[in-house]
Amino acid sequence: MKLVSYKTEDREHLGVFVNGHIYNLNSCDKQLPDEMNAFLQGGEVLMERAKKVDAQIKSKELEPKEEVFFELLAPVPHPTSCRDGYAFRQHVAAARRNRKVDMIAEFDQYPIFYFTNHNAIQGPGEIECMPDHFQKLDFELEVAVVIGKKGRNINAAEADSYIAGYMVMNDMSARTLQMEEMLLNLGPAKGKDFSTVIGPWLVTPDELEQYKTAAKPGHTGNSYNLKMTCTVNGVEVSAGNMADMDWTFAEIIERCAYGVDILPGDVIGSGTVGTGCFLELNGTGLLNNPDFKPQWLQDGDVVEMEITGLGRLSNTIKKVNTDFSILALKK
Repeated sequence: MKLVSYKTEDREHLGVFVNGHIYNLNSCDKQLPDEMNAFLQGGEVLMERAKKVDAQIKSKELEPKEEVFFELLAPVPHPTSCRDGYAFRQHVAAARRNRKVDMIAEFDQYPIFYFTNHNAIQGPGEIECMPDHFQKLDFELEVAVVIGKKGRNINAAEADSYIAGYMVMNDMSARTLQMEEMLLNLGPAKGKDFSTVIGPWLVTPDELEQYKTAAKPGHTGNSYNLKMTCTVNGVEVSAGNMADMDWTFAEIIERCAYGVDILPGDVIGSGTVGTGCFLELNGTGLLNNPDFKPQWLQDGDVVEMEITGLGRLSNTIKKVNTDFSILALKK
C-alpha cells in the first residue's frame, strides 16, 4: 500500500495511491482518520483497515471518487521527530578519503544519528532557500522509514516490526554553514535545518518483500535490493542501492530507542548512499583531476530522486528574494 498526504482547499487529507490515482481513505471508511499523524497513532488496527480499503479499490470491489485537484504533501507532514543516520560505509569512506584522512574505525562499531528539524519537512514541489544556503547547496540521496508504534529498549531482531513504511528522502545541506559550525564540534544543525524532503508516498513493508535480500555479514535486520538514483536537470549525478547499507534500519532503531521512546510518526533517515551528494562527488572529482569543476545546486535546478518500489521525488530549487545573510554577521 502507498499512503499519501495531500491538500485540497487548504485542508490536509490522507489517501491511498492506486494505479496513478489518489483516493481519500476517510471517505472509504469513516473509522479511518483523515490525516497521517492520527492514522499512525492508531497502529496496526488502522493500518489493517487501510490495507483492506486499498485491496478493495485494486479489486474494484470499491470504486470511490478519485481526487483531481490537490497538492501532494510530504507523506508525514508533521513528524513527531526527525533523525538521520550514517549507514553507508562507502559514502563515509569516500568523504574521508577525499579529505585525506583515514576511515574512522568507530563507524563499524555502532550506528550513529543526529536530530534535524522536524518542522522543516517538505514534500514534492518547490524548496525555498536563502542566499546563504546557496553557498555550496547540496542534495543527499537517502531512504527513510516512519515509525508505526511506540517502543523503548528495542532489540534489533524485533525492530523491523516498528516500521510503518519507507520513503525517498533528500537531506538538503548548506555545506558552508555546515562546515563552519562543525569546526566547533557541533552539528550538523544550521546547515541542515531549512529543509528535509520526503515522499512522494509512504510504502508499507509488505510491498517490498520481493526486493528483500540478506543484510551485510554480522548485521541484523531487513535489507532490500532497491536501486537509488538522483538526477539534476535530467542528468544523472548519483546511483546506488539500499542493499549497500552497512547498518540496517533495525540496528539504527535499536540505538534510537535505547532508554527513550520512539513514537508513531518519527522519521529516521538512512544517511547518504555512496555517490549520493555533490560534497562527495566534487571531492572525488578534484582528487582525481585538479581541473575538475565542482557542481552545487542553483536557483531553478530540478532535483529528482528515484528508488525502486518507493517512487520518484521531484523538487525545484527556488531562491528567496532577499539579501539577508547570517554569514555576513560573523564577528
